[in-house]
Amino acid sequence: MSAERIHYRTAVVGGQEIFYREAGSPDAPALLLLHGFPTSSHMFRDLIPRLAARYHVIAPDHLGFGYSSAPSADEFTYTFANLAALTQEFTEQLGLTRFALYIQDYGAPIGLRLALAHPERITAIVTQNGNAYTEGLGEAWDAPLALIAGRTPETEAPVREIRSLEGIKWQYLHGLPDPSLVSPDAYHYDAALMAREGQDAIQLDLMADYGSNFDLYPAFQEYFRTSGVPLLATWGAHDEIFVPAGALAFLRDLPEAEIHLLPTGHFALETHAAQIASLIDDFLVRKL
Repeated sequence: MSAERIHYRTAVVGGQEIFYREAGSPDAPALLLLHGFPTSSHMFRDLIPRLAARYHVIAPDHLGFGYSSAPSADEFTYTFANLAALTQEFTEQLGLTRFALYIQDYGAPIGLRLALAHPERITAIVTQNGNAYTEGLGEAWDAPLALIAGRTPETEAPVREIRSLEGIKWQYLHGLPDPSLVSPDAYHYDAALMAREGQDAIQLDLMADYGSNFDLYPAFQEYFRTSGVPLLATWGAHDEIFVPAGALAFLRDLPEAEIHLLPTGHFALETHAAQIASLIDDFLVRKL
């Protein structure tokens, strides 16, 4: 496999097609990139080429996202536990026995479930607005928390707006000193995929299940303490979804964690891909 080229592949996992981007030599240290809501592995399009010369980079689309299969909510039970189980099977199918994790947004509870199940497989963690502490929940969580507390037509309506074009655009542009640095292609791409038939029920089911991740926060934090896993946070400081306090909280359980608060928002790679790639490379060279 040429390190300079990104390959676009599909694996059949648990009877479902999982699309993924792959680059770098299979003999290099592996880095698994797990995206958040409402995007896909597309969010890593600028990061992957910057890391492929030194690392074996794999970025799947979660089931229901991007180019992966999106069975209806009647055909598949969309929970974070089930997405994590699929992701674990995906890594095993690709022969990933040791790998670093890059986690963002939804990718955090999915990836950290992998770490709980097989801590020996995780070499390091890079978290980019990937939360594991209640301190990290910003004001943007008011509507999702209401849905988690009780799912009704009244609590579903404002959560639906989060995946509208305007809601997605807000996630990309809010808090940026210069919004003109973000290509409209990014949020229009996500919005188009989120508008597909069946997405309403899929995304509401996942958001309603997000409380299961809060229940695991103590276990995630115990994993940090007992494993001492090397952790780098490259966090958008102006994010109001997962706020900077969530990044700083890692120091409580991992005192040697390296925290970088960058002058950008929730999707930090849109504006700071080069800087984040440099931080990751420096970090992994030292820690691996």
